[in-house]
Amino acid sequence: MRVGIAHHFGWAVAVTAGADYQVVDRRRIDLIEPGVPTAPVHHEGKALDDAALAALVAEVRASAVRATTVSLEELATAASEPIVSMSLRGWPLDFPDDIAVQRRVPYESRADSVMYREVLAECARVRGWDIHLFDAKHVESQAASILGVRADDILDGPRATLGPPWAKDHRMALAATIVAA
Repeated sequence: MRVGIAHHFGWAVAVTAGADYQVVDRRRIDLIEPGVPTAPVHHEGKALDDAALAALVAEVRASAVRATTVSLEELATAASEPIVSMSLRGWPLDFPDDIAVQRRVPYESRADSVMYREVLAECARVRGWDIHLFDAKHVESQAASILGVRADDILDGPRATLGPPWAKDHRMALAATIVAA
């Protein structure tokens, strides 16, 4: 089984597919505990000095680790076979970790999103899952190239068989599992 993730601030769409690219599970997962700021650098950063923002980011990150760990455990428990990989939208691997830098343009608008992807990757690695990074702009076309004439049936078919919701996030997450295979 492979999991594709389309993440947002504090939550994500997770699509699990088997070796035949058929969706076996799709769900919304929590990436943070309730009541915790979902975008500390972007939304809270302007009102705090570097030390206070660093402390808040550490608190939010710890919450993200706890919530993501629970969500991935639930996902793994629901899977009929072992999950071997997780696909995430790529991020610059040299993204700065210094709060003073993160709060400046162009990093300020991406820092929180990168944090969620890093936490997802760390939690998946702890489970022994491989991590695959994808380009959100191209992953569906890459999957379509792999699938050939079956592309529409595989990428859009779950809407008919599983019912709503099946939207862009779901297709992108499924496509990412195909490209990772």
